[in-house]
Amino acid sequence: MAYIEVDGGNMLQGEINIQGSKNAVLPILAASVLNVGTVTLRNCPQIGDVENMLQLLTHLGCQVNWQGDCITINTESICSCELEEQYAKAMRSSVFFMGALLGRLGCVKIPYPGGCSIGARPIDIHLQALRQMDVEIEELETEIACQCNRMKGANIVLPFPSVGATENIIMAAVNASGVTVIENGAREPEIEELCCFLQKMGAEIYYDHQGMIVIVGGKELSDVEYTISSDRIVAGSYLAAAAGTGGEVTLWADCGANLGALFGVLEQIGCQIVFDSDKIYMKAPLLKQAVPYIVTKPYPGFPTDMQSQITAILSTAVGTSIMEETIFESRYENVKELRKMGADIIVDGRIAKIYGVSQLYGTDVYAHDLRGGAALVIAGLMAEGTTRIYGVPYIERGYEDICSAFCQLGAKVRYC
Repeated sequence: MAYIEVDGGNMLQGEINIQGSKNAVLPILAASVLNVGTVTLRNCPQIGDVENMLQLLTHLGCQVNWQGDCITINTESICSCELEEQYAKAMRSSVFFMGALLGRLGCVKIPYPGGCSIGARPIDIHLQALRQMDVEIEELETEIACQCNRMKGANIVLPFPSVGATENIIMAAVNASGVTVIENGAREPEIEELCCFLQKMGAEIYYDHQGMIVIVGGKELSDVEYTISSDRIVAGSYLAAAAGTGGEVTLWADCGANLGALFGVLEQIGCQIVFDSDKIYMKAPLLKQAVPYIVTKPYPGFPTDMQSQITAILSTAVGTSIMEETIFESRYENVKELRKMGADIIVDGRIAKIYGVSQLYGTDVYAHDLRGGAALVIAGLMAEGTTRIYGVPYIERGYEDICSAFCQLGAKVRYC
């Protein structure tokens, strides 16, 4: 079984380029089918989830070319509205094809989407919104079948600012008749990026940064070239690793303005952070301070995708930290792995109490999800001795050659 091996004890120092955003590129790949023509995307991360999305596009009948960080998709020959089960079940993001294929073909059949084991993540909000747009939906035992003559614009108030549901509604609304208004929509930067991509394609979308999005449907779409922004969660993961090891790093990334909540936590730990439009610099202290209370919230709050990494570095902070996870109920799966390394963490429902210890120790641990896997690599960098992290495919879903990136910063990390 493949694993990542980490020799702990080295401060991270140096600079790296941050890959394109996973959470931005995946809905944009799905949205490419709305246009009958060619879409060219640049700065695409070479990760497992992108590969799965391209497999889905290929099985739908698209012509796909992937060279380096550039992906070209010709959608003229789409011949199916059914997603290939093998790839759809491999990741949650296959759900984005619901809105996109309904907009293009008026029908879609999708297996219940898979992904990381971090909680139920039901898609009821997606389905309720699409029904408001006159979509007929049949929930079968193994798949969801949707069809419509032509979707109609609607006023949709989301009960929770779900990122995926917001993106699905936007994509469905682009080719719908009339105007769609979304209230209490998600405000994550990836929502704005999807809107920018669709606007460049010719869609008419208004976005107010407060959860209100207006889409005027039925506009003519055209071929487009678009560059994906830097991945804010990947950037945050490398900053967390530097904080955990007492390092000093520079990240070449354009996402600093979207990391305010994370920067606030890192500064409480004792880190010094400076950023501008394309660069983030951070210097970490040798002795980390505990953070009294952190709660995960939708953007612009502290991101759930950074909870596991920050939990790992707080395990050796001076004092007691409390983490409350409000988004996904199973985000603490990696805590039992951290305990194997000597961490003192008690989980009670959605609350984790993190009692700082002086040292973690290398051992064999297992990734249960994407961000938890990254957190275990970070814990290995902080630990004394050698750590082996199993469950590498989870990590590869979102991180582009994580071993090479850490080696650039002076770590001893390798695939085995």
